[in-house]
Amino acid sequence: MNKNELIEHIAKYADISKAAATRALEATIGAVKTTLKKGGTVSLVGFGTFAVTKRAGRTGRNPRTGEPIKIKPAKVPKFRPGKALKDALN
Repeated sequence: MNKNELIEHIAKYADISKAAATRALEATIGAVKTTLKKGGTVSLVGFGTFAVTKRAGRTGRNPRTGEPIKIKPAKVPKFRPGKALKDALN
């Protein structure tokens, strides 16, 4: 499912226009991004939790030349599914 298909699904099941569904989805994604940028977490009970973790710097290799390169430390988003989501899949 891509973003457009998700918007169509939201519009159909929430009985709202596609424009309203687009605005709702964009607002939700924006809220998650803003919260994660500030270092917070977003917990949706029954669905899962979005959080930020730190990845340490390390040495990697350029696959083309085999030359060692330094990879900077980074903050990366993580998603941990909730129990209800896991149970729905099994």
